Amino acid sequence: MLKKVQLTNIHTGKSSALLVDTVTDEKALVGAGKTAVETAEINDVSGFDETIHRITGKKKSLDDRVALFNGLAKCFERNIPIIKSFELQANRVKSPRYRGAIADIAEDLASGEKMSDAMGKQEDLFSSDLIALIRAGEESGRLPEIFRRIATAQRKTSRILRKLKSGMIYPAVVVTLGVAVIIVMSFTLVPAMTKLYTSLDSDLPFATKILMNASDLLLKQPWMAAIPIAILVAFFKNWGRIAAIPAVQTLFLKLPVISGIVRKSAAAVSFRTLALLIEANVRLTTALEITGDTSWHHHYKSFFAKVKHHIKNGLTLPDAFLIESHWLGNDGRTICGLMEVAAETGSGTELLNEIAEDYEDELDTAASQIDKLIEPVTIVLLGGMVGMLVYAIYAPVFSLGDALLKK
Repeated sequence: MLKKVQLTNIHTGKSSALLVDTVTDEKALVGAGKTAVETAEINDVSGFDETIHRITGKKKSLDDRVALFNGLAKCFERNIPIIKSFELQANRVKSPRYRGAIADIAEDLASGEKMSDAMGKQEDLFSSDLIALIRAGEESGRLPEIFRRIATAQRKTSRILRKLKSGMIYPAVVVTLGVAVIIVMSFTLVPAMTKLYTSLDSDLPFATKILMNASDLLLKQPWMAAIPIAILVAFFKNWGRIAAIPAVQTLFLKLPVISGIVRKSAAAVSFRTLALLIEANVRLTTALEITGDTSWHHHYKSFFAKVKHHIKNGLTLPDAFLIESHWLGNDGRTICGLMEVAAETGSGTELLNEIAEDYEDELDTAASQIDKLIEPVTIVLLGGMVGMLVYAIYAPVFSLGDALLKK
């Protein structure tokens, strides 16, 4: 349930309205970050208003997660009590969901629960690898350092994702406009063209017949014009689920430009997670299991699962990496060589962090140039759409002479 909290400063009279996703007024006050110099008015947001707010309002994001962990690290470094540390983060996050989560966690901590258990209840916000890191930080007394490392890693991921999304805007706009042009032409130009070509009683190209039939269908059932738009909206909205399908991930690895970005992204996240877990004194087999479970690409899930199996059978980490290096693509043997160096020097976590940083730097560069990489594909796609339209409309013109002579 959404709660709207209206906070008013008793000295200046200025007020601000905040939304908190929680069930009680007490939690709403905590989630809104109410201070001693503010008065609060709380109203429930339900029904149609709640639906509108959830659709148009601020969504949970990596930026909120970065702000939360970075703020907690600063508070813990200054020995601020845990509950107070969480309450102070209410003004750092922007989404109602994170504000509600902060209130829930603060209440659980006040009732005596461990931080990792309280945060683990918020499964949609904190993944199992983050909870494992937090639990390890609690046991080792290194929570400030762990939280700082999590915030740094999440900030890099957020920056790269923003660049990738901005690079995808251009092709998305082109495809959307192309579909819109076809729909408009189906209601305007194509009906007139259909009358002309039908009256001549001549053979028409297959593409022209498809265009005419589609136009006729849209004229009889105009609501079907919304179907392509709905498909595009559903595609972009559910892109995360589509990208999680193993067959789609395998297809990405076969595409010239996309394959490098996919491999670098999956490798950077996986090796960063593994380094953090090992550095937090999580047992190696457990760290490999968590890393594999939380990896978003099925190749890396298989890789870490098989490495874990080899470790259990008595092999060393470099040997296990070498046996399964084919999962890592062209960089497999290079990574295995680095792992052998790490085994000799005892600098495993440092080298894992270096591998992750190298992948992140390469991915950052690729993300900055994604629009230039995709532009040729977009031009080919747009050219294909325009070419098909031109052919479907003007190809019958070449047979008009024969049709007129017959008449």
